Amino acid sequence: MPTKIAVPSESKPGSAKVNITLKLDKDLIRKIRVLAAEQGTSVSALLAGRLEEELSRRAQYERAKHSALKFMKKGMNLGGRIPSREELHERR
Repeated sequence: MPTKIAVPSESKPGSAKVNITLKLDKDLIRKIRVLAAEQGTSVSALLAGRLEEELSRRAQYERAKHSALKFMKKGMNLGGRIPSREELHERR
């Protein structure tokens, strides 16, 4: 049965924190607490950091996608001239 864990707010200057409640399996909670302790941080800080990393990766991906789509829409000049339809379909 999942256990509820309240994730306390931690203060960063200028940012409002909100408490949330998560339902996680007991074994997962134990592993998360051990991981947080090994890293010398709280469960809240550990989860917040991982979520911030994920959001940063997502934003970076969206920027790269936008840039690639813009580049593809513009196209590339490979030089030379565009062959006519007849030249493209001429049998040799």
